Amino acid sequence: MHCHGCYAKAQHRPGSAAELSPDRMTELFREARNLGVSIILLAGGEPLMRPELLGVTVGFPEIIFPIFTNGLLIDQEKTAAFAKQRHVVPVISLEGVEEQTDDRRGKGVYQRLESTFAMLRKAGIFFGTSITLTRENFDTVTSDGFVQRLLSKGMQLIFYVEYIPVQEGTEHLVLTEAQRTLTQTTLTQSLSRKYPGLFIAFPGDEKQYGGCLAAGRGFVHVSPEGHVEPCPFAPVSDSGLQGMSLKEALQSDLLRIIRENSDELHDTSGGCALWNRRDLVQSLVKKDMPYC
Repeated sequence: MHCHGCYAKAQHRPGSAAELSPDRMTELFREARNLGVSIILLAGGEPLMRPELLGVTVGFPEIIFPIFTNGLLIDQEKTAAFAKQRHVVPVISLEGVEEQTDDRRGKGVYQRLESTFAMLRKAGIFFGTSITLTRENFDTVTSDGFVQRLLSKGMQLIFYVEYIPVQEGTEHLVLTEAQRTLTQTTLTQSLSRKYPGLFIAFPGDEKQYGGCLAAGRGFVHVSPEGHVEPCPFAPVSDSGLQGMSLKEALQSDLLRIIRENSDELHDTSGGCALWNRRDLVQSLVKKDMPYC
């Protein structure tokens, strides 16, 4: 797909590096489990473009795998796999109502997803949705009527992800300060009290956590090629999992420096501290870092 303003497409770096093999992914998940990791978000691009992925997650029932997907590759076979792997949670992307979703994702996408929702619900799958919050769709997707419609389709988990303007010329879509404040109060408190669902806002308020949680302080990002990066919105790295363990990668100079400077990363007027302070991140990157 070619969704407007997609961060994964905007920050894709062409190269010759191969993606992690199923065997290396298995090792990575085992290393993460041994380090105490209990949640691994699988995202893309489109993670279901790697059909062997569900053959790897089956071996780690103690880890929760929310899999962020456009939903178009979910069929009866994958639904059956989800039914056997209750720790793998499909999280299907929407932009709001049909018009809003099709406008960003392509004509007809919403109607195709309606049948997917019905299939997952019929199979008793625990699933949810991920909604990119923008200044334009905020009122719609946080309204009681919209949330009630999602729950009626069988969704029990709703991620609200603040839009990050990785594509030049889209800054007008960033939430207003008032909307960002409501994201923390209305979504995580009011909706959770009113409805039988789990509501998660991301990236959340860094000030509440004493600074940015990226770079291994709370989470870390691994690219398809195995580059260990501070977060999806900071695609720089000085360590790769093709040649070292996750534990070794987490001790990299770049990640350590960002963790040590986390108190400088809390001014989040656009929703992501590392993105807003990308000048600081770039200043930490050394020319001899192998993956930057």
